[in-house]
Amino acid sequence: MIPSPADIALAYHARTKHRLKRYAAGPETLDWDAQPNPFREFVGSPRTALPLRSDHLATRFADACAGTAPVQPLTIDGIALLLELSFGLSAWKELGPDRWALRCNPSSGNLHPTEAYIVAENVEGLSDGVHHYVSRDHVLEQRCRRDTASQAAPRLWLALSSIHWREVWKYGERAFRYCQLDLGHALGAISYAAAALGWTARVVDGLDGSRLAAIMGLDRASDFAGVEAEDADVLVAIAPRDTGEPAHADLPPPCSIADIWKGQANRLDRHPLYRWPVIPEVSAATTGAAQDPIDAPASLPPLVQRSAARAAELILNRRSAQRFDARFTMDLASFHHMLDALLPRATPPWQVWPYTARLHPLLFVHRVEGLTPGLYALPRSGEAVSDLQRALRPDFDWQRVEGTPDHLPLVRLLPTDSRGVIRTASCHQAIGGDSCFAMAMLAEFAPIVSGNAWRYRQLHWEAGLLGQILYLEAEAAGLRGTGIGCYFDDSVHEMLGIAGSQYQTLYHFTIGRPLTDDRITTLPAYPGRARNEAGVLP
Repeated sequence: MIPSPADIALAYHARTKHRLKRYAAGPETLDWDAQPNPFREFVGSPRTALPLRSDHLATRFADACAGTAPVQPLTIDGIALLLELSFGLSAWKELGPDRWALRCNPSSGNLHPTEAYIVAENVEGLSDGVHHYVSRDHVLEQRCRRDTASQAAPRLWLALSSIHWREVWKYGERAFRYCQLDLGHALGAISYAAAALGWTARVVDGLDGSRLAAIMGLDRASDFAGVEAEDADVLVAIAPRDTGEPAHADLPPPCSIADIWKGQANRLDRHPLYRWPVIPEVSAATTGAAQDPIDAPASLPPLVQRSAARAAELILNRRSAQRFDARFTMDLASFHHMLDALLPRATPPWQVWPYTARLHPLLFVHRVEGLTPGLYALPRSGEAVSDLQRALRPDFDWQRVEGTPDHLPLVRLLPTDSRGVIRTASCHQAIGGDSCFAMAMLAEFAPIVSGNAWRYRQLHWEAGLLGQILYLEAEAAGLRGTGIGCYFDDSVHEMLGIAGSQYQTLYHFTIGRPLTDDRITTLPAYPGRARNEAGVLP
C-alpha cells in the first residue's frame, strides 16, 4: 500500500528521534572548511542597494509590542528597515582564523536555510515584481519585473523559502525539523520588525506550496539548474497599521507571460558528501495548506513591557547564550512576564499567526525567585487542560501556583530538582541545567498531523514563533535565551508519562544569565557601509 502523506510525516518524525543510545542518522564527519555558502545570490539579477536605517528608528520595544508605534510610510526605506530588523546581519564574529555572521533571525547551528523575498506593488522607490534579499550585502536582487506597473495602492508581501541542504549538511535526517523551527523564528522576526515600523504582518493562510512557488519563481527549473532547490514555505502580507490589517487571502497578482525574469541561482555546495532521500520525501508529503476558524484572542490584560530599550537596539543585540551562570536566580516578575508573552493576543507579534494555539510549554524551573524548583505546565488553551491531564503522569499535582497573575494558567506538576534530568535529556548540554529555567514545548500531535500532513510544518512554526518571543523577552529582561533542537525525544516523553504520539515535544528552550567568551571579537554587521544621515525617525 502507498503510505499517505500523514503516514510519511509521522514515520519521518519517529525515525528522526534522538535516543540515549543512538542519535538520528546524520553525517559521520564534517569539514567546516567546506560548509555550504550561507548566502544565496542570483547571478544576472539587477541589484538595489538598501539604506541602513536602524540607528534612526526611535520606536521603543514596548510601543512595538503594544501595537502603538508611529506608522512609517510604505516606501523602499521602510522595506529596508523591515529587512534589516528581521533578516539582516546583526554582527560579525571572529575567533582566531574563523569568521562568521550573526543575523536578526536565529537559526539552528547558525546555518540559515531560510531565504526571504519581497513581492512589491506600487511601492515608492522599488520596481513592481519579485525581489530576493541578500542579507550579507543588504541588497535586493530583482528576480521579476512586472510588464505593467500597478496603479493601485501600495502593497507588500514577504515570502519565505527554505534551502534544506544548508541544515542537512550538518544535521542529516533531523534537519527538516530544524528548517521548520527556523521558519517560525523568521515569522516572529518579521512580526516584531513590522510592529516597530507601525505595520502589521499576517500569514496568508490557505496558500499551498505550489502556488507560492509560482509567485516566488521557485518553479522556474532553468533558474535553479544544477544547484540546491528552494522549498516554498509561507507568504506574509504586510501593511501599514493605519490602512487596516492585511486580509487573509490577500495575494499578489499572478505572473503574466510578459513579465521579465532574470538571474541564475548560485551553487552553495560543490562537493556534497551525503544524500538524505527522506528529506525531499517528507517535504513533498507535508506540502499543502490549512485555515483555522479561530475566534478572536482571549480578553487578556495588556502585556506591559518594563524595558525602555529601542526596538531596533534590542532586536540587533539578540544573541543565543552559549553558557549560563549556574548560580544566578531570575526575578519572579520577569518569569511571569515571559510566560504571559506566550499567550495569544490581538497585539504583536501574535497578529502574524492566524492559527489555533496547539503548543503547551512544560517548564523545568531551577532558579526563579519565590518558586519551588520543579516541573510546571502552561496550557495555552482552556480546551487542552483536560487532555493534558489524561496524557501526563497521574501523580502530577496540577496545583495552581500561588502569586501567579489570575489570567496566567501556570500550574505546578511536581516539586523536584530537575537540573540533572533535563541536562541529560537535552543531549547532555549544560545549558539545560545551568539556566534559570528550561522549557519543553509539547505539541498536540498525531491527531492533528493525521488530519492534514501540512500541520507537521505548522506545529514546528508555532514552536519557533514561541522561541522568538522568548529570545526577545529575555533580552528585554537583561537575560539571554537559547533554543535547543537536540534532545532525546522519548526520554522526555517517558519522564512526563506520555505514551503514544498524541503529544510530542518539538522544541526545547532555556533562559538565564549568560557567560560571555572574551576570546570572541565582535565586528560591525556592515563594515564600510555608511549609515543613512537622515534625522531620527519617530
